[in-house]
Amino acid sequence: MENSLPPELAEFLSREMTIGGITKTVYVSGDGPAVIVMPEMPGISPDVIRFTRWVRDAGFTVYLPSLFGKDGAIPEAREGIVIFKRACVSSEFSTLASNGSSPIVDWLRGLANQAHAESGGRGVGAIGMCFTGNFALTMMLEPSMLAPVLCQPSLPLDDPAGINMSPSELNEVKKRLRQESLDILAFRFSGDKHCRSERFRTYKEEFGDLFIDRVLPDSAANPSPPPFFDKVIASPHSVVTAHLIDEIGQPTLKARDEILSFLKRKLKD
Repeated sequence: MENSLPPELAEFLSREMTIGGITKTVYVSGDGPAVIVMPEMPGISPDVIRFTRWVRDAGFTVYLPSLFGKDGAIPEAREGIVIFKRACVSSEFSTLASNGSSPIVDWLRGLANQAHAESGGRGVGAIGMCFTGNFALTMMLEPSMLAPVLCQPSLPLDDPAGINMSPSELNEVKKRLRQESLDILAFRFSGDKHCRSERFRTYKEEFGDLFIDRVLPDSAANPSPPPFFDKVIASPHSVVTAHLIDEIGQPTLKARDEILSFLKRKLKD
């Protein structure tokens, strides 16, 4: 089923995809192995769309699910706060310290399974950002998932060292990564207030060399991001979207290129 699209998403096919009895809009474009790009808070902004196009143009079929916010909108501060508060009380997200992942991850694993069936290839990649940052890792419980990328994973909100996974999920993911020689690529800014060093330290303790962490200096962040990121996030945060500087030689652009190379190596080479 097709929907009318926001102008920013006009080159994507809008699909209503039902998985486990839950229907969500997913924007699809491209050709090649599937990569699921999960939006950051407060939604599918022009910066998220730009990054998704980069992934598509690298030779992948991109699946961009609408999980919160107004698709295609520039995130204003006040509206972004409303969307954030709404997501925090949603039953789909476990935003505070917990012994389990967010319920939405079950739907996302189903999306990965369906995307692999549709697009073929070796397997599926997934990129989580901010609110969705850790989801790409928990999605590794889906066998088709081969390439998890974590950009500034920010949940749980009240435990800087927490990783939003149950012990059983963590053990199963660790087991699979070791058995199949898979690894995790992750990014954050050094001074990020929402994805702090404690969280990456936990990942490193749990996954060892399988956790490839990249910490960018705060000076690499775009100094003039959209209002929500400037006034509400109020620190360097969004490595490949709002705080990316699209200029040759910039660390954030190098981070984007490393993600694309990681996806190609895991899904195409």
